[in-house]
Amino acid sequence: MEELTLRQQEVLGFLQCYMRDERTWPSFREIEAHFGFKSTNAVMGHLKALERKGYISRVPGQARTFRITSDLADESRPPESLDVVEIPVYGAIAAGFAEAEMAENEIGRIQIDARTAGLTRTRRSFALRVRGESMVDAGIFDGDTVIVEQALPRDGDIVAALIDRETTLKRFVSKPGRSPYLKAENRAFPSLYPVSELVIQGVVKALVRQL
Repeated sequence: MEELTLRQQEVLGFLQCYMRDERTWPSFREIEAHFGFKSTNAVMGHLKALERKGYISRVPGQARTFRITSDLADESRPPESLDVVEIPVYGAIAAGFAEAEMAENEIGRIQIDARTAGLTRTRRSFALRVRGESMVDAGIFDGDTVIVEQALPRDGDIVAALIDRETTLKRFVSKPGRSPYLKAENRAFPSLYPVSELVIQGVVKALVRQL
């Protein structure tokens, strides 16, 4: 299949997660709201690109509904074999108090076994260097590298998040009847409650530590 752009990987990853969790196809408005697109025309443009490249196909008789045609998973691969992928390493993310920026410039590449890390090849993945000690009780220490995959978070997932325009690494807490918030795994740090915005940039799937 033709290679996807980063944005197309993000859209496909969202579609896969939504279908997995909701058992239905998201509306154009839901896709538009999730990515902050300015119109549904932008949504349609990305869906047409995914359709042209063979990743989704239209459901007969439903003009604006698609289905996933491939997740690129090779089910015939022996369980013990390696599936090595190379992902970008970006700058540090605060595992402490939220900070105004997270470096988006690529500073290197890292090779990992996608099967061991639990990554899905059609979703965007990246690595971040951890700075701070708010997640030490979860086994994440200053200087570690976390492997992050774009995915819809579930209650209890550790996530890279944008909260009120500041970035941080925390545990995602979502309980019925309550607004989601971010929980530190160190009693010295407070939980973070969004005032206006909470955007999950990805879910932590694995950890790499220099020995």
